[in-house]
Amino acid sequence: MQISELNLTKRRLLGGIAVTALGALLASCSDSSEEKPAETKTAPAGEEAKPAAEKPAAETAPAEAPAAKVEVPQPDGTVDMADVLKPGTLPEMAMGDANAPVKIVEYMSMTCPHCAHFHENTFEAIKTKYIDTGKVYFVLREFPFDPAATAAFMLARCAPQDRYFPFVSTFLKQQRAWAAPADGDVRGAMLQMSKLAGFTQESFEACLTNAKLAGDVTAVRDRAAKDYNVKSTPTFLINGKTYSGDMSVETMSALIDSFL
Repeated sequence: MQISELNLTKRRLLGGIAVTALGALLASCSDSSEEKPAETKTAPAGEEAKPAAEKPAAETAPAEAPAAKVEVPQPDGTVDMADVLKPGTLPEMAMGDANAPVKIVEYMSMTCPHCAHFHENTFEAIKTKYIDTGKVYFVLREFPFDPAATAAFMLARCAPQDRYFPFVSTFLKQQRAWAAPADGDVRGAMLQMSKLAGFTQESFEACLTNAKLAGDVTAVRDRAAKDYNVKSTPTFLINGKTYSGDMSVETMSALIDSFL
C-alpha cells in the first residue's frame, strides 16, 4: 500500500470520526555399498556352462539438494534509531526486552493486505524465535491509509492495553470480513467484531467519536511519513535501517540474524 493513496487531510480524518460521518465513510470503503564381483564356477565336463545371473544394480538414493541460501534484504534507507524509539503522542505498544540487541518498529495499516499476510504467516514464528528469547524488541505503530483503518486502530486503543495485540491480530486475520463485507456495511461489520472483544454499542460509538484519539493516531502516521520517510506498509525500521514490504519467516530471520 503506497502513501500516494493517503490523500485524506487531518480535517477529513477528524471530521469523519463522528459515528454518523464515520458510518458513511466506512461504508465506501546417502551412500551405496560396493559390489564384489560374482564368482565364476566351472561346469562339470559335458555340461554347458551357464552364465552367471546378473544382480540388479543397487539403487542409489538421490542426493538431497542443498538448502537455498536466503539473501539478506538491502535497506531502503537509514534512520536515527534513538530518535525513532522516542515516544510519540500515544503510549508504545511493544513486545520483548527493551534492552534487546535488535530493535524493530513496524508501521502498518489495518486495511493493508500485505500487513495482514505478514502477521498471519510470519510474525508468530518471529515472536517465538526472537522476541520471546530476548533477542528482539518489537514496537507496532499505526500508519492508517483510510478512515476504516483509522477507526480500527482507535478501537484497538480503546480496548484494554493488554488486549491491544490480540485485538489487532484478530482484525488482521478477519480483514476481508470487516473491511470488505459482502453487504458493504463496514461499520456494522466492525461493530460485530468489536463486540466479540467486549465492546458494547455505546463504548463502540464513544471510542469512534473521540476526536483527540483520532488526532493522536493520525499524528503517529504523520511523524513516520515526515521524519522517517515511511511511504508504504508494512515498513520496518530495524537498528537504524529501513525495510519495506512483506517478509517470509526465512527472510526476516536472516535479516535479524545479520544484526546479532
